[in-house]
Amino acid sequence: MNETEGLRLRRVHRPQVITDELPENRYKGSGTYSGKVFQVTLLSLGGFLLLPLLVIVLILESPIHPEVFSLKEPPQMRGCWEPNLKLREAERIFEDQIDGPESIANIGDVLYTGTADGRIVKLIGRRIHTVVRLGTLPCGSREEESTCGRPLGIRAGPNGTLFVADAYLGLFEVNPNTGEWQRLVAGGQMVANRKLSFINDLDVTQDGRKVFFTDSSSRWQRRDFMHLIMEATPDGRVLEFDTETKEVTVVMENLRFPNGIQLLPDEESVLVAETTMARIRRVHVAGLNKGGMDTFIDNLPGFPDNIRPSSSGGYWVAMSSVRPNPGFSMLDFLSQRPWIKKLIFKVFSQEMLMKFVPRYSLVAELHEGGICTRSFHDPNGLVAAYISEAHEHAGSLYLGSFRSQYIAKLDLSKV
Repeated sequence: MNETEGLRLRRVHRPQVITDELPENRYKGSGTYSGKVFQVTLLSLGGFLLLPLLVIVLILESPIHPEVFSLKEPPQMRGCWEPNLKLREAERIFEDQIDGPESIANIGDVLYTGTADGRIVKLIGRRIHTVVRLGTLPCGSREEESTCGRPLGIRAGPNGTLFVADAYLGLFEVNPNTGEWQRLVAGGQMVANRKLSFINDLDVTQDGRKVFFTDSSSRWQRRDFMHLIMEATPDGRVLEFDTETKEVTVVMENLRFPNGIQLLPDEESVLVAETTMARIRRVHVAGLNKGGMDTFIDNLPGFPDNIRPSSSGGYWVAMSSVRPNPGFSMLDFLSQRPWIKKLIFKVFSQEMLMKFVPRYSLVAELHEGGICTRSFHDPNGLVAAYISEAHEHAGSLYLGSFRSQYIAKLDLSKV
């Protein structure tokens, strides 16, 4: 064997570097296997979690049957509607001592309101006194609300008594001194073949002869108010009770969530907040136009609740949520998409949905022709949240709330 052949057979020894890493081919193989296991596990877990949701979406029936309706593009918040922080000048009174003071009335300097635990109370100085409990204990849960009662609209009558609209129990006249009461109209009764399911607000003529009140729905009760808002069906009515004949008659029907009501000075018509439609209607209850209806103001920048007179001859309108422009209004968006509403109520509870509603408190003073003369705002509801009414007395606005645990008092001389 010559030298050249010996070189061919000689093994070449190359240096090797030993590391903690696996050879490249083994690394790739292992990585592919782990990745597949991870993907299969993730898909299995996702399918496991999504399966109940798919069952809910496809099988369960939605509790609401919404209709398609249209709202105009919200007005831009300019001029009278220009955002401000004036409601933040208010002070909270009776904080953590009172729950859900929806509506407020005064006899002299004594204030009265109804609470979420079914009581009518009077507010004297810094003290709260129970006048009467219209329902029965226990109170506090959603299931108990219908028997506990939920006082909403409250008015001072011409003879020193209080007229109260309880969402479940009916219309009452209450003696604020003795606590004695009489039921004028029973909640749940049939009127013109439809049930009084959600009695909301009321007003009384100066002579005390007639009481006009709203029944927000013949299908939904107060405890399901979000169902009513989202369903948006026209099953609300304005009714009249005659204190002499004891008769209840329908004045206007086919309204979408009729809420606050206010008699005009001539007592021939009432203003009615049609909450879902973001407008206020004028319903003629007497005179030549009796039985007719027109629009007092349309396309409000928020959803109106109670309406109360102002000292300047106008009307205070409370709104607990707005339709921002510029911005995004969820209720406007959903008005044309009933299928999304159905899906939402298959998945979320009413309490959960309330957490998604942006808090923005707005009170506006409106005059004849629906002219806005001034407005007070509290973006995010930091001081006055979930407002349902603005009641003017002795130079101040007392702001009621369907949800908060206080009354907010705004000194009008400061704003």
